[in-house]
Amino acid sequence: MAVSINVNVAGNGAAKPVKVSVNGSTIPRDDIVREMQNHPTDKPAAAWQLAAGALVVRQLLLQRAATLGLDPEPLTEDGRRETDDEALMRGVVEREVTVPEPDEATCRRYYDNNKARFTSPDIYEASHILFAALPADEAAYAQAQADAEAALAALESNPGSFADLARVHSRCPSATQGGNLGQLTADQVTPEFAEALENMAPGEISAAPVATRYGFHIIRLARRHDGQTLPFEAVAERIADYLREAVMHRAQAQYIARLVSAASIEGIALAGAAEHRVN
Repeated sequence: MAVSINVNVAGNGAAKPVKVSVNGSTIPRDDIVREMQNHPTDKPAAAWQLAAGALVVRQLLLQRAATLGLDPEPLTEDGRRETDDEALMRGVVEREVTVPEPDEATCRRYYDNNKARFTSPDIYEASHILFAALPADEAAYAQAQADAEAALAALESNPGSFADLARVHSRCPSATQGGNLGQLTADQVTPEFAEALENMAPGEISAAPVATRYGFHIIRLARRHDGQTLPFEAVAERIADYLREAVMHRAQAQYIARLVSAASIEGIALAGAAEHRVN
C-alpha cells in the first residue's frame, strides 16, 4: 500500500551536496537530510545522493498526480493509514501503469521450467552419536575425534550396539533415545551433517566421524523419503502472484524512467531507470 522508492544515481557518492530541483521545484535540504535515514551507507555523501534521488522520483509522481487532477484517497491497512502524498503516488501508478494478469499457460510454463522450486525437501530418519567439543579447543577436539573413531571401530564389529553406544557416549539430548533424531530435513542440521546424510544409503553408518562445529558425529541413516514435486494446482496461485509482482516491478520502473527522461532535474543525475514499488 505505502510507496517505496529506490533509485540509481550516477557517480560514486563523493560529490558535495548541492541544490536539487525537479521541473523548477526545489526539494528542501532538510527533507533530504530526513530521508537519508532510509538509505544507510558508509558514506554520508552517498546517502545524500540516494535520498535526494528518492525524493526526486517522489516529486515527479506528485507533480504527475497534480497534472492528472487526482485527489488523495488514502487506504488503511494493518492499522496504518496512508498519507495524502502516498495515496497520490499510488493513485498515479494504479492509473497509468497497467499490468496484464498472468494466464494459466504462462504460469504452467514457469512451473515446467522451475520444478525444482516446487519440490518438497528430502526427509531423513536418522540417529547419531555426538562426541562434543569446540573446534577452538584443539586438545578437546582431537580427543573427541579419537573417541569417535574408537566407537566407530566398535560398531564395525557390532553394528547393533549403536543405540547402546549413543546412550553411553553421546552428548546430545537424543542419547536417551539411543541417538534417534526422528525425521529431519537438510536445513535442520549443519551443512556437514546434511552432506553426510545425502551421500548415505538407508541402513548405513557413516564411514568416518563427521566433523561439525559441535564436535564429531557418528551417523546412522534408517530411512530416506525423497522429496516430491508439488502438483501445479497446489502452487498455481503462488506462481501467479510471483509473476504479477515481477511484471509490475518492471512496468513501474519503466514508467518512472519515462518520467525522469522527460523532466528537468538539477543537482543530481539519475543513472538508468529509477525503481519504484507500491507495496
